[in-house]
Amino acid sequence: MSTWQQGRALGPIQKCAVFSHGLESADFTSDEALAALLDRYPSELIDINEYSYDANGQVSLRAGARGDLSGCELLAAVRQSRLWINLRGIEDQWQPLWARASDAFSDIAAAYPTMRAIKRAGQLIISSPATRVPYHFDPAGVVLFHMRGIKRMFVYPADETHLPEKAMEGVVARRSTEELPYDLGFESDAQVFELHPGEALAWPLYSPHRVENVDGLCVSLSMEYQTWESRARTGALYTHAYLRERGLTPPSVDRVKGASLALKWAVSVPLRRLRVLGNRIGEIPREFVPETGR
Repeated sequence: MSTWQQGRALGPIQKCAVFSHGLESADFTSDEALAALLDRYPSELIDINEYSYDANGQVSLRAGARGDLSGCELLAAVRQSRLWINLRGIEDQWQPLWARASDAFSDIAAAYPTMRAIKRAGQLIISSPATRVPYHFDPAGVVLFHMRGIKRMFVYPADETHLPEKAMEGVVARRSTEELPYDLGFESDAQVFELHPGEALAWPLYSPHRVENVDGLCVSLSMEYQTWESRARTGALYTHAYLRERGLTPPSVDRVKGASLALKWAVSVPLRRLRVLGNRIGEIPREFVPETGR
């Protein structure tokens, strides 16, 4: 049995798959379109990150702010650095793109009878030709619509070796960023995909992954989706994080099913609303404004 067969393999997508889409139009990917979008985008919805790596692949993160930079200046800064810009809430901020992406998502979902999304959200990612995104996981299902440049995706099994459940709890509870403990030995277990404009990649729920840009300014739309199953499991992880902080040892979420899973999800709802675990992600300082050479 391969490592991939031994993974959690939760959700409707049981293995990685590449699809075609039509979002690579210049209406959504040209410098002019991106600069205009950045000019009007709410600053509170823009995340600017810069990653550095040591010889063992371990990462350090600096978060930035846009300052008074124009859209053209931000694009120039991305080109000459190692920046990764996330534009959150794209479903509300760029509805023409979201409408096209929603149609493409529906085409992909048609291939999976159980892929019934109850909630979707998106972020547009604009990143430097030289940047890499570290080993991490998303606490939701994801389809990545690649639109410009060439990007290489490395996807790993969602088992305890590659994805420790305690680390998952920290991410879901926003006690830590999405980055995970990483070992160079994981590379022999990775599935590798080189994405070109017009290609979308979908992978099993929770599968860890990392990204290397290969050529050109890269633009992608990351669409997160929740099903009833993924929402329940993510809620159970939040409840387990709460229990663990109080000295208890919850069981693996993989062993929580049926009524017990529903109960742990229900418990997570008021815990989240009351913010009993805080939000350390919101406390990360924004240390720099990108340099543009102006």
